[in-house]
Amino acid sequence: MPRFQSEKLNHEVVLRDPIYGYIHIEDKVILDILQSKEFQRMRRIKQLGPISYVFPGATHTRFEHNLGVYELTRQICDIFAKKYPSIMPGDGLWDDDNRLLVECAGLLHDIGHGPYSHTFEHLFDTNHEKIGQQIITNPNTEINRALKQVSSNFPDLVASVIAKTYPNNQVVKMISSQADADRMDYLQRDAYFTGVNYGRFDLSRVLRVIRPYRDGICFNNNGMHAVEDYIVSRYQMYQQIYFHRVGRSMEVILHHLLQRAKDVYQHGNLKVTPSLSKFLEGTWTLDDYLKLDDGVMETNFSMWIDSGDPILSDLCKRYLYRKPLASVRINEETKNLLPKLNDLISQAGFDPDYYTDINSAFDEPYDAYKPTGKNANSQIEIMQDDGTMIELSELSPLVRALNGTFQGDERFFFPKTMLSQSNEPQIFDPLYQEFQKYVRNGELRYLRKPKKKS
Repeated sequence: MPRFQSEKLNHEVVLRDPIYGYIHIEDKVILDILQSKEFQRMRRIKQLGPISYVFPGATHTRFEHNLGVYELTRQICDIFAKKYPSIMPGDGLWDDDNRLLVECAGLLHDIGHGPYSHTFEHLFDTNHEKIGQQIITNPNTEINRALKQVSSNFPDLVASVIAKTYPNNQVVKMISSQADADRMDYLQRDAYFTGVNYGRFDLSRVLRVIRPYRDGICFNNNGMHAVEDYIVSRYQMYQQIYFHRVGRSMEVILHHLLQRAKDVYQHGNLKVTPSLSKFLEGTWTLDDYLKLDDGVMETNFSMWIDSGDPILSDLCKRYLYRKPLASVRINEETKNLLPKLNDLISQAGFDPDYYTDINSAFDEPYDAYKPTGKNANSQIEIMQDDGTMIELSELSPLVRALNGTFQGDERFFFPKTMLSQSNEPQIFDPLYQEFQKYVRNGELRYLRKPKKKS
């Protein structure tokens, strides 16, 4: 009898999806998770947050992404069960008894995300992975009750897969590695909704060559170029979409908006919805967290436009009405100029604490071996005809060039007014002109003294 088993539905449920055509649900536990209030909350949280201010179509949600990871995980399980079924314990092939466990983990891998996830986490000291595990293991949640249909310890096992502590590496790496269902889905999905082609690697080919082995998941050697394509697609999506300077500008405004709200609230003069007030006070519970979504946050932002605090009001307008900050690339040498620029910005009437920031956006497209961290020991292996493994960058010059590198930039954000040009003299024009001497073609530069004539 299978170790993890769910009651089957009388009729398969299918959901239309732009990436896979259909998402297939046959198990009652999957449908019950989908219908839980905690999972339905994901409909109200955008997958890419402020990136929709750059790519208008990018309003898809974490609900679709979680479902997509489930469907891709289900398809991989089908492939493994058909082509690589385990014959005897320890043979390194796929034990389909793990199917329901990994499907539930794929469905729930991002259940702990809140609105504006990483910005919110940084300011309010939350952790979406730990909160996700709490949602799964807390006996008061509908998700926990759904999972317990399988067994009393099933919620803990699902949480352990997401925490990467479950002992079967094939199960863990299917949803958490450098080539997992999570990344494969968000690259395809984000590319579709942003309207770009960067993330559209050859998924059908990747699925033809994916396979289990004793220590996890690898790829057959005849599909090496499809995996290479996936790595390059990921690199391009980060550089062109996730690290877009305007998207980062909106994140900077959002961070400062929430920081200002926190400061004003602590002085007792800010109207806030009850669920958000607990975070501004630092007294929130899991139940408070589950009441937050993008709509709740934007309701507060709309209210704060009419607050008595001019900085908070202005920041809310900038965020809701898409008024991004300008930015320039900086490096270790030009960082020394920032105090001078902040002084000019302050003289122009802007508080640098709320209207300037340094934002770093770097990504490691691929790392062949990382003993610690998020992707520990998750190098991509290519299986040769004789069964031996060769790490991907040893075979691909393209991946080798990206291996272990950090790609991206560091930018200084500031009010666009500092770049203003006016036809008639304005009071701050001398400040603006001095500021603009340091900004050339999106770069921050030192002023070069003219050479003395000999």
